[in-house]
Amino acid sequence: MRGRGVTADTAGLTGDETDRIREQRGWYFYDFACSVYSTSVVTVFLGPYLTSVAKAAADADGFVHPLGIPVRAGSVFAYSVSVSIVLAVLLMPLAGAAADRTGRKKPLLAVAAYVGAGATAGMFFLDGDRYVLGVVLLIVANASLSVSMALYNAYLPQIATPEERDAVSSRGWAFGYTSGAFVLVLNLILYTGHESFGVSESTAVRICLASAGVWWGAFTLVPLSRLRDRRVVRDAGKAGEGSVGTGWRQLMATLRDMRRHPLTLSFLLAYLIYNDGVQTVISQASIYGSEELGLDQTTLITAVLLVQILAVVGALGMGRLARTHGAKRTILASLAVWTAILGAGYFLPAGAPVWFFALAAAIGMVLGGSQALSRSLFSHLVPRGKEAEYFAAYEMSDRGLSWLGPLVFGLTYQVTGSYRDAILSLVVFFVIGFALLARVPVRRAVAEAGNPVPERI
Repeated sequence: MRGRGVTADTAGLTGDETDRIREQRGWYFYDFACSVYSTSVVTVFLGPYLTSVAKAAADADGFVHPLGIPVRAGSVFAYSVSVSIVLAVLLMPLAGAAADRTGRKKPLLAVAAYVGAGATAGMFFLDGDRYVLGVVLLIVANASLSVSMALYNAYLPQIATPEERDAVSSRGWAFGYTSGAFVLVLNLILYTGHESFGVSESTAVRICLASAGVWWGAFTLVPLSRLRDRRVVRDAGKAGEGSVGTGWRQLMATLRDMRRHPLTLSFLLAYLIYNDGVQTVISQASIYGSEELGLDQTTLITAVLLVQILAVVGALGMGRLARTHGAKRTILASLAVWTAILGAGYFLPAGAPVWFFALAAAIGMVLGGSQALSRSLFSHLVPRGKEAEYFAAYEMSDRGLSWLGPLVFGLTYQVTGSYRDAILSLVVFFVIGFALLARVPVRRAVAEAGNPVPERI
């Protein structure tokens, strides 16, 4: 029988309540573990570094030729992100269906997390003109992150009551941004003082990339030690199921089941659109800053550090706003701010870090909150017993189907040669997403999913 510790904030609680709080605290730490990859690798270092490696391998016209296909070196990173997301689309439904069918989310989470962490640690060996290695490691790490997040998010309806979910989800994002900020400070110390540490600039970047994988793997041990799997009741006639073919049949069954909840699908469509814009801004911001605005790596790291710090405040602050105004209204307000941010970003003068910092501050204030509240809002729309399957679909919207934004960004740059045009092309995702979300009657959607309707949503 598992023992239960008693602390000042759990005294007087029942055993089930104490266990739920313990799981929540462990759950926060997966955000703490993997967010360093999203911040240090995807947002800061890998985009500019992989671009420089691709340029070293490019021909006189600035093109590389993976699989014989001519690709502008400046588009390699964006295209790689798109390919990683397509791979995630193929894997996430299988993992979600297997998790719900067996009730064993935790072993699947462990596999996805450590494959991703291992690929990230392997980025230490990315140097010279080995851009193909960087592409492969990025695809594996990004796809693994997407699968692990689908399984991780599926715990939310199981470890938090309906009234707790906005706060619990927001705290998870806050934990993630806190770890991202802390590791970025360490990255900044190493990168700016690389000579005093006796390493070259490129070696410092490779250490920063690899250390994110080590961090991811180390802190994943916390949620794996605290989260628990729930038993599922299976029909005797289904005892032999679980193969890849069965996983795809389960995916088709899940999609058919989701047709019974059209309002849940309407929310997913809106989220797919506006989050595609969010994810693309996050992944392409460093390239925009370095290639279009001519900002050095130290400025970019400082800007992202500012985003991380303010994202903690923004996630918690927007969580409080949701308690007063409801999650839907708060998300809609954040989408209006995102649209204004991209418009301002188009006109940013080159070589002016102050204005880039101002834009980073605005992004930080809406980034964590818009993501955290979207996750908690969707958790109310999931039928009980189908959490992992539905959150696999959600993660496909969050990361898995966010291939269109990077593709549009990369194609716009390839056609125009202008990163300003590429960043402006993302406005359409926020405008359309806002319009679609505004049309979703979320209270009715919660009721039709068979869940209790919170007082504010």
